[in-house]
Amino acid sequence: MTEGLFAGYDHDAFFDEVFTRDGEIRPHYRALVARLGLFSADELSRRERLRDAAFRTQGITFTVYGEGEGVERTFPMDLIPRIIPADEWAEVERGLVQRVDALNRFLDDLYVGEQAIIHDGIVPKWMVLSSDGFEREATGLSVPHSSRCVVAGIDLVRDVDGVYRVLEDNLRNPSGISYVLENRAAMTRVLSLAFKDHRVRSVDHYGAMLLGALQHVAPPAAGDDPTVVVLTPGVYNSAYFEHAFLARQMGVELVEGRDLVVDDHIVSMRTTHGLRRVDVIYRRIDDAFLDPVVFRPDSQLGVPGLMAAARAGNVTIANAAGNGVADDKAIYAFVPDIIRYYTGEEPILESVPTYLLDDPDHRAEVLDRLGDLVVKPVAESGGYGMLIGPAATEAEIDEFRGKLEADPRGYIAQEVVSLSRHPTLIDDHLEGRHIDLRPFVISGEKIEVVPGGLTRVALRRGSLVVNSSQGGGSKDTWVLAPERDPRRPGDRSEGADRERVEGDPRETAQLPVVRADDADAGEEPSP
Repeated sequence: MTEGLFAGYDHDAFFDEVFTRDGEIRPHYRALVARLGLFSADELSRRERLRDAAFRTQGITFTVYGEGEGVERTFPMDLIPRIIPADEWAEVERGLVQRVDALNRFLDDLYVGEQAIIHDGIVPKWMVLSSDGFEREATGLSVPHSSRCVVAGIDLVRDVDGVYRVLEDNLRNPSGISYVLENRAAMTRVLSLAFKDHRVRSVDHYGAMLLGALQHVAPPAAGDDPTVVVLTPGVYNSAYFEHAFLARQMGVELVEGRDLVVDDHIVSMRTTHGLRRVDVIYRRIDDAFLDPVVFRPDSQLGVPGLMAAARAGNVTIANAAGNGVADDKAIYAFVPDIIRYYTGEEPILESVPTYLLDDPDHRAEVLDRLGDLVVKPVAESGGYGMLIGPAATEAEIDEFRGKLEADPRGYIAQEVVSLSRHPTLIDDHLEGRHIDLRPFVISGEKIEVVPGGLTRVALRRGSLVVNSSQGGGSKDTWVLAPERDPRRPGDRSEGADRERVEGDPRETAQLPVVRADDADAGEEPSP
């Protein structure tokens, strides 16, 4: 084991991203560990202060809601990046494309197809119809090219053997991509020379990638230059600044429901030059608030008549209404079979062993082993409402036993996954902290994956909960380009072109403006 910042570092029998079980540095981390060996703890602390000052100046903060009023804090980003070698990423990427392709087909089959997967007995009909995410109002509403999920966030973890497993799917309004881009902007200024040691694949083309995908799913009548807007609930939504950030990245208008009007099944936005037709709406509003005519009549956030306009084929809503059925954690248990059914292939990425509590045998085993398992509500996100058995008290276990017996459809149970750990700067030294990874998958003309994604880290010692509202943070994620691959257009490496002086405060002050209030980076929070 190396000395200096790593003195006394112990992976505690977990899979460690940087060190093997024998304490050897993994090959793709050697250059970074050597670079970090040049820094003292005081120097890294200085760079942390530079990062925090820049984030604070530019409004890159988030809000934690606890007792009393919300507390605004600097966005927690650890300076030690996660590195994924090219060959490892290639396999992950293949698995993500396969999974999102199958889930898009599943959703299309449910809403505009013959529900063949139900009739063939792969997924139970009652489970689909009882899902909180299933929207009957979306039945028969087609989406161009069957891209019901234009943006997906697939949460991955690595188990004790280093195997990537899908923890959950986020196909409604996955958030957190602004963190990915802002983490990279910060790292290229605070630790810029570290990039020079690596060929890191770029993420700065995300705006163009997303815009291209949204334009691809525009209605045929939109022509060659469809008008795209980002629909936000407004400034009081915790993810508002991500909405504004993405609108700027794509060069499109950010609108609220009151800015849009539907007339004769045509959606238009109000401008200073009059009404302008809208072809694609990248909505960051939950289904229930989209259209008060169809969903909640008390919603002031949506657009009356929007669903009728979409049904008439005059506007595309991305992501499509009703995607939440595929996010249901009970449906998650069937995704391996969904992949086999629609693709004829074996799943590339493994799932976490899952127990469905409506099954009497599963329920009996879960109730007997509550202290060994993780229990999750099927419709929640952000790490809320869970029971982590090994860390729970007897009172908490008894409370959950009652919940499961009263509402077995509302929960699933899973085996505890020993999330991989990564060296993380804690005060003046490095300690192992558990991490996950949320890659973002874009379904346009083809299915593409943003290289890397959001690595979230549980900053509290021993915690498995990575959400920032519950003590988590994030890391920049470096996907390395293949050694001998020529650079591809739109997929350049960043490291080779960096010549900045590391930690120059004049550079950190140039970080783009964004306020990262969506602390959980999960599904879009309800208004």
